[in-house]
Amino acid sequence: MIPGLGGMNPKKMASMMKQLGINQEEIEATRVVIEREDGNIVIENPSVVKIIAQGNEMWQISGDAREEETGFSDEDINLVMEKTGKSKEQAALALEETGDIAEAIVKLSE
Repeated sequence: MIPGLGGMNPKKMASMMKQLGINQEEIEATRVVIEREDGNIVIENPSVVKIIAQGNEMWQISGDAREEETGFSDEDINLVMEKTGKSKEQAALALEETGDIAEAIVKLSE
């Protein structure tokens, strides 16, 4: 039994939700990253559930969350992307590894 469900059997609850047109799918994931302009939220060991109700897709994520701030602005990342043709993730990673815009561009251009 799941606490807070008034003693309702989880299988019965899933069956009732399906009758109401609510479908759930558990997604296996090892890490979830939410990218923001001023840094990322990283969720380790996540429990991820995709819920489809009335044609709308929703995601429920829980786990061990932490915030990562990038030491570089979006302008810095965009400059590296523009000069190298690489993705935002690749540019940000190169900036973090090298600590310098010029070195990141050289590294990604090799």
